[in-house]
Amino acid sequence: MEQSFRLFTIFLILGLTNLGSACANIGGFGEQPLSKISIEKATLNLHDSASVKAFPPVIGLQGEDTQWVTVALEYPNPAADDWVGVFSPAKFNSATCPPVDDPEEQKPYICSAPIKYKYAKDSNPDYTKTGKASLKFQLINQRADFSFALFSGGLSNPKLVAVSNFISFANPKAPVYPRLAQGKSWNEMTVTWTSGYDINEAIPFVEWGIKGELRMRAPAGTLTFDRSSMCGSPARTVGWRDPGFIHTSFLKNLWPNVVYIYRMGHRLVDGSFIWSKFYSFRSSPYPGQDSLQRVIIFGDMGKGERDGSNEYSNYQPGALNTTDQIIRDLNNIDIVFHIGDLSYANGYISQWDQFTSQVEPIASTVPYMVGSGNHERDWPDSGSFYDQNDSGGECGVLAETMFYVPAENRAKFWYSTDYGMFRFCVADTEHDWREGSEQYKFIENCLASVDRQKQPWLIFLAHRVLGYSSNWWYGQEGSFEEPMGRESLQKLWQKYKVDIAFYGHVHNYERSCPIYQNQCVTSEKSHFSGTFKGTIHVVVGGAGSHLSDFSQVKPNWSIYRDYDYGFVKLTAFNHTSLLFEYKKSSDSSVHDSFTISRDYTDVLACVHDSCEPTTAAS
Repeated sequence: MEQSFRLFTIFLILGLTNLGSACANIGGFGEQPLSKISIEKATLNLHDSASVKAFPPVIGLQGEDTQWVTVALEYPNPAADDWVGVFSPAKFNSATCPPVDDPEEQKPYICSAPIKYKYAKDSNPDYTKTGKASLKFQLINQRADFSFALFSGGLSNPKLVAVSNFISFANPKAPVYPRLAQGKSWNEMTVTWTSGYDINEAIPFVEWGIKGELRMRAPAGTLTFDRSSMCGSPARTVGWRDPGFIHTSFLKNLWPNVVYIYRMGHRLVDGSFIWSKFYSFRSSPYPGQDSLQRVIIFGDMGKGERDGSNEYSNYQPGALNTTDQIIRDLNNIDIVFHIGDLSYANGYISQWDQFTSQVEPIASTVPYMVGSGNHERDWPDSGSFYDQNDSGGECGVLAETMFYVPAENRAKFWYSTDYGMFRFCVADTEHDWREGSEQYKFIENCLASVDRQKQPWLIFLAHRVLGYSSNWWYGQEGSFEEPMGRESLQKLWQKYKVDIAFYGHVHNYERSCPIYQNQCVTSEKSHFSGTFKGTIHVVVGGAGSHLSDFSQVKPNWSIYRDYDYGFVKLTAFNHTSLLFEYKKSSDSSVHDSFTISRDYTDVLACVHDSCEPTTAAS
């Protein structure tokens, strides 16, 4: 209670009146690590006896898009807060800085944040004595060369001491990081990737076909954006980095349950071709097909750095564990849903490349379906439902461009998608969902239009908790939900008999009983059979970012709570049997589970507030 009072006082001081929206970053008070660097205040302090050397000078000679490099440095005046920043493009000077607003304000020497950093003493405990250090960085192909700069003065008062030689990938423009997503029909798969090739330089396409048979080529559309598309800082200032070109190809008329191979290609103006490596995926089952179907669901993962840079272990400590556990089980996974708060770039554009590289083993193999969260969309006066600055000025542009979703309008991030016996209705909590809104009409249509005889498993997904959560700051508001969350929607969930509703935003795991209007509708906790009685609500926002505390009060409807990192796996064995498993990100062990057994007649049966009208006429 004392901690809650202190935090509530902080909210009042900051003028944050809506606890539900104000607490997006409360889970550990994490902040984007790059935001701690006052790079615009950097000054020159070059030292003749200081040196930074990076090698090898050319990487990716065998077509790799990720490679380790070594950085050796010497500095006769070492300090514990000296740090090395990785800059890309490699050359930085004031000529690339936008004009300052105040004519009396000094133009910065460096106006772009590094893509990552490490302290010089990292893995070099004697650095402050010897002035010598050797650092290992893992670089990914990001369409430009790299340099490594040594700074003294810490992160808040950086002084540039020395700059390394430049290093580069053999082909910085190469097509990389494919992301699969379901198209607007069940037999369509989309492939989205990033490259450095504009359409005036090369024509993008995907070469694809059934494994072992002739391959065909599908054209791709190309999108990009510039600094003016960003809504504010840091995305428009120190966080800006050229995003390259994002291409999407639509592979249509797929046969169900077939393994396809594909690769991304670019035909240059001289007629030569640039190719990615080969990837493969299994096409979706026909809607209603009776077969084994497995789904992964989580939110709020973010990214980590395998080289230990950026102090991400202190920011998103679970991200790599979640990623790696899913990769290890990939042969037993058919589709993935990441329901908001994707990269946590928060306006540092370079981090989207880092994120797409991290999830590439997953997203290149199975559909990686995403939702919109506050860290993708929210920015004042930009049309978002919440007038907060959580996106760091991205205001949805990055998420809407970097990932394809089968929405009618990608700026309105709600959509439905079918996978075999599942119907998924994905809401966008950063836009109005209340009764009478455009999104409310979509949600009702999505729920109402599914044929439950063919697709018995009806799943609702959203970023913010529109259902139930006993997170402590929802508890402070007294309703254990996002403000205005379930008031409009609970009658739809009940009327259309939604099996499970999933949410992120709160960085922990919690499962409710089957519930309607704050009341458990059954005493059963682990096996639900027979007539549908109420929707089970699940918070699964503990995939990577700082964990969120629970309320000291545990409501009666809360069946299982876990203050740890994890994700959910759904397994539909057939039309009548579904297995739910909550798995730890540390070792993929199952710590909560339940089953649903239900016949079609059980779905049709009349229950409270979900009865079809009848007539006495014969």
